[in-house]
Amino acid sequence: MKTTLEHIIILFSGDSGDGMQLTGTQFSDTSARMGNDIATFPDYPSEIRAPSGSVFGVSGFQVHIGAKEIYTPGDQPDVLVAMNPAALKVKLPLLKKGATIIINDDAFDRSGFKKAGYEVTSLEAIGELRNYKLIHAPITSQTERALETIDLDNKSKRRCKNFYALGLCYFIFSRDPNLTKAWIREKFEGKDALVSANIAALEAGYHFGETIEASIAIYQIPEAPLEKGTYRQINGNTGIAWGLMQAAEASGLDLFIGSYPITPATDILQELSKHGGFGVRTFQAEDEIAAICAAIGASFSGALAATTTSGPGLALKSEALNLAVMLELPLVVINVQRGGPSTGLPTKTEQADLLQVFYGRNGESPLIVLAASRPGDTFAMAYEAARLSLQHMTPVVLLSDGFIANGSEPWRIPNLTQEYRHIPINLAQTSGEGFKAYSRNLQLVRPWAIPGTEGMQHRIGGLEKDFETGDVSYDPENHEKMVEVRAKKVSLVASNIPEQRVEGKAHGQLLVISWGGTYGAVRTAVKRLQAQGHGISLAHLTYLNPFPKNLGPLITNFKQVLIPELNKGQLLRIINAQFHCKAKGYHKVQGQPFTISELISAFGKELKLMEHAKQ
Repeated sequence: MKTTLEHIIILFSGDSGDGMQLTGTQFSDTSARMGNDIATFPDYPSEIRAPSGSVFGVSGFQVHIGAKEIYTPGDQPDVLVAMNPAALKVKLPLLKKGATIIINDDAFDRSGFKKAGYEVTSLEAIGELRNYKLIHAPITSQTERALETIDLDNKSKRRCKNFYALGLCYFIFSRDPNLTKAWIREKFEGKDALVSANIAALEAGYHFGETIEASIAIYQIPEAPLEKGTYRQINGNTGIAWGLMQAAEASGLDLFIGSYPITPATDILQELSKHGGFGVRTFQAEDEIAAICAAIGASFSGALAATTTSGPGLALKSEALNLAVMLELPLVVINVQRGGPSTGLPTKTEQADLLQVFYGRNGESPLIVLAASRPGDTFAMAYEAARLSLQHMTPVVLLSDGFIANGSEPWRIPNLTQEYRHIPINLAQTSGEGFKAYSRNLQLVRPWAIPGTEGMQHRIGGLEKDFETGDVSYDPENHEKMVEVRAKKVSLVASNIPEQRVEGKAHGQLLVISWGGTYGAVRTAVKRLQAQGHGISLAHLTYLNPFPKNLGPLITNFKQVLIPELNKGQLLRIINAQFHCKAKGYHKVQGQPFTISELISAFGKELKLMEHAKQ
């Protein structure tokens, strides 16, 4: 008999070489194609390969699937697949009490316990396991037995054990294994032994589930009531790549991306490199500086230009980014944030580059700053970054983070002609008179003159320009005027972006202001408190510079503002400096996203303080 669940959180965990990211991705893809809403959280080490079986080498993939709308990968997993003792040791503290743990018995030998740093040598000696339901499965040995007749070496056969674990989970959670079988045939086309081995392992795990059916619970998760349309699963990096491509199509320009590989942004360059047939030109430079300079050159020549990076790479790009500000050329800079400073935590998420983006350049150097909020939102935000950059002739930094980049969710494929229309650009027109490259329209935007166009010869560069002629100028008053013009040009963008939306009442006790990849957890926490009758609302910002025009008046409608961030209070500083609202912050810098429960606790404490203050 199957038990119907509204949602469930499953965490696949093992050694870095156990294929847990692939296993989790396949489980997520299958669940999405079966109609569930999903949210995923890959969490893996940055080292190429930490010592096998050690706690440093544990790789995890958490997926939250549901018959309702899902916004986060969830707090505490209901199910843990532990491929070895190290995975159990690292992930056990995260589990919900009473959770189910699927144990790969073959890895829990004396050597495995020792590598994981356990002082015990048996599962029975780990007292806290009494609080959980254990499903024992000889995953490694059963995989080898199922593949006995297949012509592969033993090492390759053992690598298939992740599909055995996946097959067992497919049985327990009533997933359709045929979707993964089709993927295996396509992935390993022409490699018959690998196709046979992986499918045999998947089926062996599924059938093992049937043999123990009487002693375990079987679950099913109905379809989620999503908006009608055609869906596919998408992660944040893929969404950004496709959003840039759509912006190029909508503006009638070729897309050029100059980038240097860096975690967790590299996948954007890799995805775009597949689409040369759509006019996409990709350039992997020798370093970050060359990458952005190549993109600036492409922009000068009339392409939609972009560059991708992460925190330390953005630091290297800062001088060239300043050049783009001075040139007043369109340029999209994607910064997929990770833990810092310096090399920091390459595979862990953080929101600590905001001040770098705002102020990390010499001189007065304003630019537009946007932030994506979730994987399914990145397509729209990449398009929006390109639109604003082209229409206002200035660089735009789009902030993503590791949580958004690697996480995935169902994405409704939009009607491109209706939802992402033509982007008009301010190309220079010949006038028959002397062309002035720095003449401006009402939005203070200068014309975009493509080199080689007759009558539009002009000179650009990093030196200050005369406001009238565009020639190099050291005039003190002209410099001050140009500084003010560049700043006002960015501020005028506020008339070309939507007003800030509020989730909840537009006035009340507590306004939570969030930004970036914290949206899912913050939104869920706020909704739960609203359901309890609390006067709390949410304003999640995607436009950070300039802010939406109505943000200031909106803030005044609330008695207190609270800003949760995965940094030490960077947006908090900016909001308080601009609006003088004495906002409070809630901060976390652990390389991990917020949990819903910790946010409910933080927001609840603030609400209680406000209640006590009234008494």
